[in-house]
Amino acid sequence: MGRSVNFGLWYDFRNPAPWSMPAERFHAQALDQIAAAEGLGFDSVWLTEHHFTDDGYTPSPLVIAAAIGARTTRMRIGTNLMILPLQDPLRIAEDAATVSLLTGGRFDLGVGGGYRQLEFDQFGRDLRHRPSLMEEAVAIIRAAWSGEPVDFHGKRFDVAGLRVTPVPEHPPRLLLGGLSAPAMARAAAIGDGFLSTGGIGHDVYTDALRAQGKRPEDGAIYAGHWGIISDDPEREAARVGPHVLYQANTYIRWGAFGPPETTPEFLDAPAAIAGGLYELWDVETAVRELGALLKAWPQIKDIHFWAKFPGERFEDGWKRIELLANRVLPALRATL
Repeated sequence: MGRSVNFGLWYDFRNPAPWSMPAERFHAQALDQIAAAEGLGFDSVWLTEHHFTDDGYTPSPLVIAAAIGARTTRMRIGTNLMILPLQDPLRIAEDAATVSLLTGGRFDLGVGGGYRQLEFDQFGRDLRHRPSLMEEAVAIIRAAWSGEPVDFHGKRFDVAGLRVTPVPEHPPRLLLGGLSAPAMARAAAIGDGFLSTGGIGHDVYTDALRAQGKRPEDGAIYAGHWGIISDDPEREAARVGPHVLYQANTYIRWGAFGPPETTPEFLDAPAAIAGGLYELWDVETAVRELGALLKAWPQIKDIHFWAKFPGERFEDGWKRIELLANRVLPALRATL
């Protein structure tokens, strides 16, 4: 039997100036595009989370996940990722269970530790407490989905015999992501899989599995990929450049790749594409490189690509989506 890998799309629902459109129309077009992508054969869709941004970056991914579930029939729906330390673990357990029930068990809950000081300050959480907030919340969510009363007493949370309903008939996979070695080790220790971004950490995650006495081949990687794939990569890079530069530098300013005061922003779009996580490929190169990635890491269960960059028109992102569906994914699936 051949290996099964899902191929999906990644959405952040950012709608920034100077390219913004009315928010209701933006959300409607995104849902239309996701439903159409399922018709093209995409297997999954992934959402992410931030708060208090100028561009509407998804603050409520579980709400959007439920809306996607109502518009699709086959796609798996996941988060890559939600910021778990900001959440009440019982509340997120309830909401995720409900999304699972609404989608017939097609939902996966992916979480990470976060990094943006503003969000932690506003929600009354301390960045230094991320490890214990993560580990305790994961334990509580798993207990909540069991259907048994949750009795948990930790450093950050205290739950005295509460039973969470409704119980998901198909408990979501609980996936953990992060860019640091401790986050990857945590994914190996308590996660159902590792959410990677830009190919970072596959080796650290599998080494952590081995160090914990687990078989690396039993690991699971859900890979967020930053590929920009086009018949004319240089022309596409010029067209999408302002949106890529906006995306990369916003993440840098927020602290995604280290302290903002010591992590320089990219000066222009070519520098962002060359020095960031992006991969600028034509179709032949994409098939070769993605095939090599899948061969090197048999743990990969899903690869998902940005459907559109912040501020990019939906129709322009759709051109890359169609190219993936019609010319890249068939070749990759044939190798599997």
